[in-house]
Amino acid sequence: MGNRPPWTVASVGFQDDPSPLHIGRVKQEHRRLFEILENEVSPARRGEIFHEYASVQFALHQWQEHRAAARRSLRNSYVRFIRGWAVDSNTIEGAVLKGWVHSRLGIAPTFHQGSLGQSRENFERYARDRIRGCARTNAIEQQLDLLFEFCQYEIHRRNPGERWLTLYRGTFDGQAYRLVDDSDPKRPVVRMNNISSFTADRECAWEFGSTVWEVRVPLSKVFFFSTLLPESILKGEEEHLVIGGEYRVRKLLY
Repeated sequence: MGNRPPWTVASVGFQDDPSPLHIGRVKQEHRRLFEILENEVSPARRGEIFHEYASVQFALHQWQEHRAAARRSLRNSYVRFIRGWAVDSNTIEGAVLKGWVHSRLGIAPTFHQGSLGQSRENFERYARDRIRGCARTNAIEQQLDLLFEFCQYEIHRRNPGERWLTLYRGTFDGQAYRLVDDSDPKRPVVRMNNISSFTADRECAWEFGSTVWEVRVPLSKVFFFSTLLPESILKGEEEHLVIGGEYRVRKLLY
């Protein structure tokens, strides 16, 4: 459904020379939302407008009117999945987000409670988590489509003329990542999971691992960032959820 082939989006070449990413005709189908956003100068208010629009579009505001099972489905909106990821990316919520990236952009996940490349058991666990998450949530993949398009609109509006952000990722197990190219030891290319957490705060990254990478991330590969919505869902860590693939990184020294 993305407007670029998966191998292109996942390549280090895309990191070096990014282009806009869109999901099908989502932005055109919701053009009224983006027309309203265009006339609003406050980022906080634009976040409120998006949430209000999504609540009406997916009937999220009507959950109290439905039976118990339907209430759970409606109440489990995109907000729950972003919050769930922030707590633990290897939960049902994490599986749904990884599944969305695979479905929409064609980039397969590499890790969910363990490596998915060599373990059938791990892959089956991931698949079960994804199915369970999608089954009990009203149109979650369509909600995430719209969230991504809003994020892309907002991050480019807040960073006019820019194509990249400098972000940081901390890990306790840097050796576990697949090394794609080490011809430049100072700037090796590693393969990230199909969606991963980064932070804009260099010092904060050290709280998440003894290895910290500095990465130039294309704006077009940012799925969500912590100040996108009012009263930030991922408050305090300047967290960014970034679509994965190959990234040229620079290892920082503490």
